[in-house]
Formats: sequence, C-alpha cells, structure tokens
Amino acid sequence: MAYDHHYAVFTSFIALALSACTLTLAMDALQDFCVADLKGSPTINGFACKDPKTVQASDFSFGGLHIPGNTSNAFGSKVTPAFVTQIPGLNTFGISMARVDYARGGINPPHTHPRATEILTVIKGTLEVGFVTSNPDNRLISKVLRKGDVFVFPIGLVHYQRNTGHRNAVAIAALSSQNPGVITVANAVFGSKPDIPTDVLAKAFQVDRSVVQKLQAKF
Repeated sequence: MAYDHHYAVFTSFIALALSACTLTLAMDALQDFCVADLKGSPTINGFACKDPKTVQASDFSFGGLHIPGNTSNAFGSKVTPAFVTQIPGLNTFGISMARVDYARGGINPPHTHPRATEILTVIKGTLEVGFVTSNPDNRLISKVLRKGDVFVFPIGLVHYQRNTGHRNAVAIAALSSQNPGVITVANAVFGSKPDIPTDVLAKAFQVDRSVVQKLQAKF
C-alpha cells in the first residue's frame, strides 16, 4: 500500500539519522565504503572489504522488506532482517533495519541487542512495547503504539513488543549497528548449550529445581 511505503521511506530516513552519530567512529573517511566480503569472518568492526572494483549495486540493496513474515510459530511473530548479511554495503556503517510481523496476540519476546539502540515505527496495527531499566531499579517503561508512532529501545536493555490489536501488525525497526546481535532472554537462560546448572537457576529464580528442568526441556 502507498501509505505503508510512505512510512517505510520515513523510517529509512530515521535509520540514516541514527548513522550520522556513529559514522565517524565506524568508518575510515579515506574510503567511500567497505562492502563486506561475507566469505570471511567478522573482525572488530565488521567484515573484511571486497575489492571496490568488484562492487555492484546489489551489494547496497535488499528487496525483502515488502514481504510479510511467516508468523506461524510459538511466538506469533517474524523478524525479517536487513543487516550486513543481507546488505553487504552496510559493512562498517553502524546502521541496519528490520521488518517485524505480528499475528493477533503475537509477541516479540523479551530480548536485547548487545550492539545497538533500536528505534521502531508501527506501520500497521497496535503494539504494546516496553523495556526494563538496569539494576537496581528494573523499572518497566512501556507504552501502547498505533500506526505512525515511534519508540526507542536503548542499547543493551531487555525489551519486547506485543500485538494488542484485533488484526495483524507490522513494524519497521532501525538499529545503530550493521550487526546488532540479539539475545532472547528465555533462550539464553534456559536453552544454553551446555545447560546452566539447574541449581544455579533454581536459586536465581527462587523456584524448585523441577520447574527449571521443565523450562530447560522446552528450549
């Protein structure tokens, strides 16, 4: 729809604004770009650069954000990333985007981005969003967003989204890293490999060990 396209373009400008404060630190000004050579491994600030003579327009483009994500899963949501692995030209720029689709009642479960602040714009539907501040306050800051509303999740803080509307919802997120990373809280705590010792988790959550074992079995 034209309206959705308008907001997607608007969010692109938000993403560019985020990059302005990180670009100087993220990239050597003596070169125009450093398109990622995805055949290698990431270094401190990204992938090694491809030979500029081999760079193509396809290295700077991605055509997937118009495609609805498949929300037929336990969470009822799907994230479609536009990170450096999808757009090699983002390498070293400290910027990326993602589309998030939510079924009715769907959630993007509590998680963190260890390398990025996120700014999220609702394109369709209604979302409850929130993040939790660090110890000792652990304060939940939350709000209900509607189409066109914007919300910021500070870097490293646990945050979530939930579709509280009566239809599917869609959001576009911009992040201040080409490779923001994600740590889903439940997966990290109960699905680590190998498992965190059961007695450690039982004491941390003040529950019986059998409860922890059941949760670990789910992940």
